[in-house]
Amino acid sequence: MVPFLNLQEVNGQYRRQLLQACERVIDSGWYIKGQECEAFEREFAAFCGTSYAVGVANGLEALSLILKAYIQMGMMQQGDEVIVPANTYIASVLAISDNGLIPVFIEPDPGDHLMDPARIEEAITPKTKAVLPVHLYGQVCDMDAINAVAKRYGLKVIEDSAQSHGAYFGQKRSGALGDASGFSFYPGKNLGALGDGGAVTTDDAELAQTIRALGNYGSEKKYEHLYKGSNSRLDELQAAMLRIKLKDLDEQIRLRREVASSYLNDIRSDYVNLPQIQAKEGHVWHLFVITTPYREDLAAHLERQGVQTLSHYPIPPHKQRAYAEYANLCYPITERLAKEVLSLPVSPVQTPQQTRRVIEAVNTFAPRDA
Repeated sequence: MVPFLNLQEVNGQYRRQLLQACERVIDSGWYIKGQECEAFEREFAAFCGTSYAVGVANGLEALSLILKAYIQMGMMQQGDEVIVPANTYIASVLAISDNGLIPVFIEPDPGDHLMDPARIEEAITPKTKAVLPVHLYGQVCDMDAINAVAKRYGLKVIEDSAQSHGAYFGQKRSGALGDASGFSFYPGKNLGALGDGGAVTTDDAELAQTIRALGNYGSEKKYEHLYKGSNSRLDELQAAMLRIKLKDLDEQIRLRREVASSYLNDIRSDYVNLPQIQAKEGHVWHLFVITTPYREDLAAHLERQGVQTLSHYPIPPHKQRAYAEYANLCYPITERLAKEVLSLPVSPVQTPQQTRRVIEAVNTFAPRDA
């Protein structure tokens, strides 16, 4: 069997260090807002190339707190609009609607599946206050083009970097390419915790301070509350373990790139489309996503060959029951991708033999009606 992602092996590489980190935190007697989180925030900010990082509870909270902070800072108000790709995981949209803001969907580029900068301007209205590009699959959007449009219209740029830890666009990493960025440390991410976790990165001192207070019950000083905040903090155990894995992240990315390179070089099938990439050195391959009009047949074939796959994502946000108010909207590119995307296994612990097995399984596929 070629597992889609073997987290036991991924984390098993660091077992001794992770156990030592846990012991260190347990013995410290300090489990929230302590030295481990402070150290991780410094180290992650330095890794991303930003002035600040603020640890939060998860990736959704990271995006939500950015928007909530902008509302508190008087830069947005409920009813304002945020442009977001229609082709994304629902968390990108939940962060917007949870703050009383309005998501405005635009179609992705049909080649790389990322936000299409050419479609942003036509979606801008007097109520538009921000653009939220999502760096899907580990590849960064065209941030030069997105930032140019945003600057022209005075819009905030909020990166959804939940899948792009360590990815580059030019000389800058994901997280340092807009006004602020939200990261997820869900266990399956390239930089994954052993539980939930997230962070916001930014160069804006006021934004960072506001987010930190909002995630701490709206408080900067104990028992004094500036805002109607929430409880959204990265705990000491997760921060300590993330510090260990962050040191090795670039090497883990290198190993993912080796798997992806083999796929790109050796998958030869008339029935699948390989991912389109902008720059090999920038992609971190959180996911390796192919498209095929024969997705169900191919997935079943691969399962019979002992290869696990997943679909990211089979139902776009505007077609989810949660967003029934948008069900009448039509985004043909997004809806086609939702029917055709299939993610192949890619991980830093995947062996060359497993990679070869995946390649051979894809290459031997033939649809029933071919």
